[in-house]
Amino acid sequence: MARRWFRSRRRSNDELSFGSSVAAMRNPEREVQHFRARVLVASAFVLSAFAILVARLAWLQVVKHEAYREKAEANRIAVLPVAPNRGLIKDRNGAIIARNYSAYTLEVTPAKVENLEQTIDELAKVVDIQPRDRRRFKKLLEETKRFDSIPIRTRLSDEDVARFTANRFRFPGVELRARLFRDYPLGEIASHMIGYIGRISPRDLERVERLAEARGDPAIYNGTEHIGKVGVEQSYESELHGTPGVEEVEITAGGRAVRTLSRKPSLPGNNLILSVDIELQKIVERAFGDRRGALIAIEPATGDVLAFVSKPTFDPNLFVDGIDPKSWDELNNDPDKPLLNRALRGTYPIGSTYKPFLALAALETGKRRAEQVIQDNGTFLFGNRVFRDSNKVPLGPVDLHRSIVKSSDVYYYQLANDLGVDAIHDFMKPWGFGQITGVDVEGEQTGILPSSAWKEKRFKQKWYPGETISVGIGQGYNSFTLLQLAHATANLANNGVVMKPHLVKAIEDPRTGEQRLTVRDKSYQIPVKPEHMKFVRDAMVDVNISGTGRSAFQGVPYRVAGKTGTAQVVGIKQGEKYHESRVAERHRDHSLFIAFAPADEPKIAMAILVENGGFGARAAAPIARQVLDYYLLGKVPDAPAREGPDEETPGAASPAAKAKAAQ
Repeated sequence: MARRWFRSRRRSNDELSFGSSVAAMRNPEREVQHFRARVLVASAFVLSAFAILVARLAWLQVVKHEAYREKAEANRIAVLPVAPNRGLIKDRNGAIIARNYSAYTLEVTPAKVENLEQTIDELAKVVDIQPRDRRRFKKLLEETKRFDSIPIRTRLSDEDVARFTANRFRFPGVELRARLFRDYPLGEIASHMIGYIGRISPRDLERVERLAEARGDPAIYNGTEHIGKVGVEQSYESELHGTPGVEEVEITAGGRAVRTLSRKPSLPGNNLILSVDIELQKIVERAFGDRRGALIAIEPATGDVLAFVSKPTFDPNLFVDGIDPKSWDELNNDPDKPLLNRALRGTYPIGSTYKPFLALAALETGKRRAEQVIQDNGTFLFGNRVFRDSNKVPLGPVDLHRSIVKSSDVYYYQLANDLGVDAIHDFMKPWGFGQITGVDVEGEQTGILPSSAWKEKRFKQKWYPGETISVGIGQGYNSFTLLQLAHATANLANNGVVMKPHLVKAIEDPRTGEQRLTVRDKSYQIPVKPEHMKFVRDAMVDVNISGTGRSAFQGVPYRVAGKTGTAQVVGIKQGEKYHESRVAERHRDHSLFIAFAPADEPKIAMAILVENGGFGARAAAPIARQVLDYYLLGKVPDAPAREGPDEETPGAASPAAKAKAAQ
């Protein structure tokens, strides 16, 4: 039955096919038209496809040719910046104070690492990673973008490099890099002056842009990760930082360098020749021992800073790779404030070291004649207030010469009252008090040189005559930097010729050795009569022969002009006496001393401050003696400067000597 159905079905199909063929034979033109239509559609499709292909090829090969060529080259060639050598820093005699060296560093790119903590733990099994390395890494990670590489270990040994290289495949996102490192071979010596470099932080980017704009090269910091942060390193960044080079390297698909195709070498930064004598700097820092304070020594004729000391100091090498939080906290929270640049940023009343300048003001303004005598009874009465002399006994008749030699407070109380605060301000301003000296280190404080206009502006109050009295002995509102005091002393030693103080004497081209001076000419001349200048200088010489500084300079073979000073740290109530032993150490008086020598043709002028050191002759003057003995005679001290006797009680033993005698 099924067979019969299939047979009938086949017959039906055959009949149908036959019918169609017959119909086609009856209309051949229609079949040709259908065929041509099919061919036309197929041809149009093929031509459209070819047109699209040609258009795409034209877009890629003609329009986007340069872009894709660069991409193709980039897959094969890497253009790498070559970091320049930073300029060296030398002292005036050629001793190296800051230098460079190359070493390997182990760096992590956080964006390429899945589990950062686990990776570092595994790394620690291959390379020695200390807790402080982890702390520093964490601090840098907080300050740096995640796609930047961050050092986890620096200055690797050859053994560390070999171990990591053998295990490199285990640590994607971790690599070895050869880096230039800054090194300060003298450690803590001159740290406040030299400063340090550190990794470029987001806060430094604006400064980097300014430096790049000044140099006219936006790529000036390509390949550089460090910048000067403080001190000379910061102020002379544009000179110390060289010009980066470029290196074209052929690389594999995996980014591994195969060979160097071309190289444009980097240009090193300029070297700095400091005016500082680093051996003198060492002598000064040793003379201070563990005491706090500052000293600045200047060559009067040139403005060269010969020593720039702030104590205590710190090790700038801690900051180069990024200081770890523990070390930072120790420095930052130390009560002695080792990070404070006392020579540049500390402001202090300067006590009796102000008196020679006031004596000069008295002569120049005609308020005093040299032979004019006043009676020093130990007190000066102004209105209802009694101003006491720091001398234990009244000095009796005192002329201008004796007022400097014996440091009569009463004399200068009366002189200040006669001059008035505005006349004092106008005379002291050209000497540099309360003014920016322009020294070539950033961060200098202005200080306060008081006047009636200053008080009106600052406190919206008028100046009262009684406030002038304390100004006469360097107290009251007076607040100056030690740099200003040293600068004024150098101006006095240089007969009123003002030279800009500077730490960098010359800038040296490392390729040619050519040097250019930073300061050539005087800034200005203070108009002072030579006879008045000689009078004050002669009195300052007698300070160290028969006056308050004589104990420190007994037996010196040179003539030295000087002046002791004692500055109160805390106020004393009316009628109350100051007893050092009853006052907390940090509330005791500051010890100051100014000096220049040889007195007739000064080669060195200085200002010294020992915080809470007591009378000027006790702590500051003995340091000055060691400095002058070394600089003028070449005598190297074998121990820190010892305390001398109190200046106001000639022959009295120092507290240390009294304690020793009591044992």
